Amino acid sequence: MSQSPAAQEEYIEIFGAREHNLKNLDIKIPRNKLVVVTGLSGSGKSSLAFDTIYAEGQRRYMESFSAYARSFLGGLERPDVDKINGLSPVIAIEQKTTSKNPRSTVGTVTEIYDFMRLLYARAGEAYSYITGNKMIRQTEDQIIEQLFSRFLDKKLYILAPVVRGRKGHYRELFEQIRKMGFSKVRVDGVVMEIAPKMQLDRYKIHDIEIVIDRIVADESDRFRITQSLKSGLQHGKGVIMIREENGEIHHFSKYLMDPETGLSYDEPAPNLFSFNSPYGACPTCNGLGITEEITQESIIPDPALSITRGGIAPLGEYRDIWIFKKIEAILKHYKCSISTPIKDLPKQVVDVLLYGDKVEVAVDSVKYPGTQWHTTFEGIVNFLQKYQEGSSDKIQDWVSEFTITQTCAECQGYRLKKEALHFKIAEKHIGELAVMDIRSLSDWFDGLEERITEKQNIIGAEVLKEIRKRIGFLLDIGLDYLSLNRPLRTLSGGEAQRIRLATQIGTQLVGVLYILDEPSIGLHQRDNEKLIKALQSLRDLGNSVLVVEHDKDMMMASDFVLDMGPGAGRHGGQVVAAGRPSEIFNNGSVTARYLSGKLGLPIPKERRKGKGKSLVLRGATGNNLKNVTLDLPLGTLILITGVSGSGKSTLIHETLYPILNREFYNSKKEPMPFKSIEGLKELDKVIEVDQSPIGRTPRSNPATYTGVFSDIRTLFTELPEAKIRGYKPGRFSFNVKGGRCEDCEGAGMKLIEMDFLPDVHIPCETCKGKRYNRETLEVRFKGKSISDVLDMTVEQAVEFFEFQPKILRKIKTLSEVGLGYITLGQHATTLSGGEAQRVKLATELSKKDTGKTFYILDEPTTGLHFQDIDLLMGVLQKLVDKGNTVLIIEHNLDVIKVADRVVDLGPEGGNKGGTIVVQGTPEEVAAHPKSHTGRFLKAELNS
Repeated sequence: MSQSPAAQEEYIEIFGAREHNLKNLDIKIPRNKLVVVTGLSGSGKSSLAFDTIYAEGQRRYMESFSAYARSFLGGLERPDVDKINGLSPVIAIEQKTTSKNPRSTVGTVTEIYDFMRLLYARAGEAYSYITGNKMIRQTEDQIIEQLFSRFLDKKLYILAPVVRGRKGHYRELFEQIRKMGFSKVRVDGVVMEIAPKMQLDRYKIHDIEIVIDRIVADESDRFRITQSLKSGLQHGKGVIMIREENGEIHHFSKYLMDPETGLSYDEPAPNLFSFNSPYGACPTCNGLGITEEITQESIIPDPALSITRGGIAPLGEYRDIWIFKKIEAILKHYKCSISTPIKDLPKQVVDVLLYGDKVEVAVDSVKYPGTQWHTTFEGIVNFLQKYQEGSSDKIQDWVSEFTITQTCAECQGYRLKKEALHFKIAEKHIGELAVMDIRSLSDWFDGLEERITEKQNIIGAEVLKEIRKRIGFLLDIGLDYLSLNRPLRTLSGGEAQRIRLATQIGTQLVGVLYILDEPSIGLHQRDNEKLIKALQSLRDLGNSVLVVEHDKDMMMASDFVLDMGPGAGRHGGQVVAAGRPSEIFNNGSVTARYLSGKLGLPIPKERRKGKGKSLVLRGATGNNLKNVTLDLPLGTLILITGVSGSGKSTLIHETLYPILNREFYNSKKEPMPFKSIEGLKELDKVIEVDQSPIGRTPRSNPATYTGVFSDIRTLFTELPEAKIRGYKPGRFSFNVKGGRCEDCEGAGMKLIEMDFLPDVHIPCETCKGKRYNRETLEVRFKGKSISDVLDMTVEQAVEFFEFQPKILRKIKTLSEVGLGYITLGQHATTLSGGEAQRVKLATELSKKDTGKTFYILDEPTTGLHFQDIDLLMGVLQKLVDKGNTVLIIEHNLDVIKVADRVVDLGPEGGNKGGTIVVQGTPEEVAAHPKSHTGRFLKAELNS
C-alpha cells in the first residue's frame, strides 16, 4: 500500500506565516519527532502552533466534508499563511479544562469507569440490601428439585405474587383472577375465597398472591406439581412463593432474588452502574453525590439575637412588611414575643418558624389597615427551597448563601442507587473502586483473577485488559493520586491536559500531529520525567508531537527545539534558533543563555528571617491532610512545594485562604477542618492571585480590569475639544450609550452563533472594531483617539503617558510583570491563564500596600519564559522588602531556590501525602533525605 504524500515527507514546511505578530516566517519542522517551541511570553509560540498549524489542520478537515455538510458547519477562516506542506491530521490538547459539568469525572473521560460498569453488569455478584444474603437465580428444573428435596411429603400452598406493597382496591384484578379459573387468593398474609365484587381498602398498602394449588410434595404427583409450578412462575412473572402449613414462606425466582425476604433485582445492565442515567443514579442526589441543604444554623447564625434585631438571616432586621406581621401573629398565637432572643423561644415555635404550620392565624393587613387575613405559614426553609430552583440567578445566589453542601446521606457520596451498590466483585462494589486513587485501584486490579471465580474470569478477561491498559497510562503520566470520581472541573489546566493525553495514548493512533500547550504545568520535577516518557511513547508510535513549553528538562529531552523571539509582542514573531537541543545550547539567544547558566536568578546571599512574628495554622485535616501545623514567618517569601496531589491546594486554597478571607472580608465560604490559627492581628488584608480569567466576554480587558481606563477617560474628558463638546467620562466608555458604536454596542466585534461549532467573533462592520462612533474618535490626545490608546501595547503606553503619573503607575506595573507586549484593550478571552494571573498581580501591585498584606499566588510561572520569571520575582521580592508576606505554590526550581522559607508537603500524593516532610530554608530542604523536592533542589543549588 502506498503511503500518502504527507507521510512520505520528512518535514512540515510552513511558508509565509503572518498570523498575529509572526514576521512572514518560512520554517521546516521535522515530522515524527518530539519538537519543543519555546521563547519569551508573547513571542509568537501559540500564534505559530495553534493559530497557524492547528487552525490550518482544522480547516482542511472541514474541507474534506461534503458541500452539504459544510453548509451546516460553516467555513473556518484560513490562517494568514501562504502554504503548509506535509501536514498530518492535527489534534490539539490545550490548557482549558474540558468541562464545567459536575457529572464529567476522571473515570468517564478516560473511559475506565465505562469498562468497570460493563464488568459489574456482566460479572458482578448480587447481594440483598436488606439481609446482605447472596442473591440467587434458579431454573424451573432447579426449583422443582428443591421443592421435592426440601419439602417431601409436606402440605404446601403454591403462591404467585401479583401485587407487592401497593395501594388500591383491586376489584378488577380479583375478577380477572376468578375468570382465569382460580378460586383463592392470599391477601396480606390471609388465604381467602374470591367473592363476587370483592375489593380492598384503596388507601392501604397490600400484598396479593394467587393460590395456584394446594399440594402434598409426593413423587407420585410430580407431573401435576410441575404444571402448577410452571403456571405459578408464569403468573408471578418468574417468581413463586411456597407456604408451609405452619405459615412459613419460601421464595423462589428465575431472576436475582434473596431467598429469605423475596427481594428481587432486575437483570443488571451497564446503565444500572451509571450515575448519569435515571436507572442507576441515587434518587436523593440525582447522581451528584452531594445535596444542598438549608440548615437551621445557616438561617439562624446567632440565636442570641431576637427576630427584630435580624436573628433570622434571610429576613434581616425588622421592617413593617407582611412577612414580619405574619411571624408576629404566629408568635402571639404561641404566647411569645418577636423581641425575645431566639435561643429563649420554645423549640416547637422555632420549628414552626423554620418548617411552617397548618394552623391558620389572623394577620393585620399592611395594605388595608383595620382588616385581617387568615393564613397559614409555610416556614422559612420551605420558602427558600421553593426559590432554590427555577428562579433568576440573582435569587439563586441569594438562597445559596443559606445552603450547605453535604455528602448525600442516602448513597454516602457514591452517587448510585442502593441496588447498584450491592453488586460486588471480590467483595468491593463499584462505588468503592471509584473513590480509590489510581495507584490503589491499580493494586486492586493486579492479581484480581486469583480472587474471583472461573466464570467471572472468562467473562471479564477482555474488559480487565482494557481497564489495566488505561490505568497504566494514567500512572505513566504521574496522575496516580487522582480518583475516578474526581469531577473534571476541579482539576488544574495541566491535570486536565494530561488526562486527555493519556486518553490519546490509549487510542493508539498513528501518523497524527499532536500539539500540546505546556503540559508540564503543575507537575513536580519527579512527575515531569514520566510526562516526557509519555510524549516520547506517543512519538515512537509514529506521530509528530509539537509542544509549546518553557521547561528545561522537556527541551533537553526533545529531538528539535524552535526558539521564538527575540522579544515579545511586536518585537517577537521570528525564529531566533532552530535545531537539536545541543545546537541551541550554544546559540547565544536569551533561552540559550538561561539554559547554559550564563543568565539566571541569583541565589540570595542572606535569607530573610522576617518580622519576628508568625502566622500559625494548627491541626489542618481537610481531604488527605494529616493534622498539619503550618508555621509561616511574616515578612518573608514562602514557597509551598511537593509532588502533585500532596495536599498543597487543600492546605492553602481550601483551608488557609478561606480562614483569612472570612477574617478580613466576612466571606461565607467554610474552610476545611482545622484546630486553631494564630497571628491574624499582624495582617490587615489577604490577596489571592489565581489563574481564573479576568473576564468572560470581549468587553473585559487589561485596561478596565486594572482601573487605568477610568483615569484615561477622565484625561480625555479634560481635553479642550471634549470640554467644548460637553463630553463627560461616560462618552468615552464603550459600555454605555453615548459615545460607543451602537451597532456592536461597544464590543468592537459581533458574535456569530454557530450550530455544532464554537461561536465566532467577527469585527464590527460599522466601526471596524474601534468600538466608538465617529464623533467620539474626533477627540484626540497627542494625536491619538481613545480607540488608538486601547490598541497600544503596554510598552507603547508607558512612553505615551510618561507625564501622567496616575496613569503611568498602573501601566508600569503591567510592564514590570512582563506584560509589555499585550495591548491595553486586548480581549480578556484571548489572554492565557498565566497572563490573566499577571494582570491581576499588576492590579494589586498598583494599589498602595500597607506592609501588612498577605499575598497568595498559585503557580505564577505558568506560561513564563526564564526571563519573564526573572522579572516577576524581582517584583515579588520588592513586595516582601516592604514588609508584606508572599506565599507561592510552585514547582519551578528557579523560584524555590530564591525563597526565604520552603514548606515541602508529601512524601507522595493522595493517601500517602498530606504531611509536611520538611520546612526551612532551601538549603535545609535540599539536605533532607526523604524530600523529593530536596533531591532536585540540591542539584539546582549546586549548579
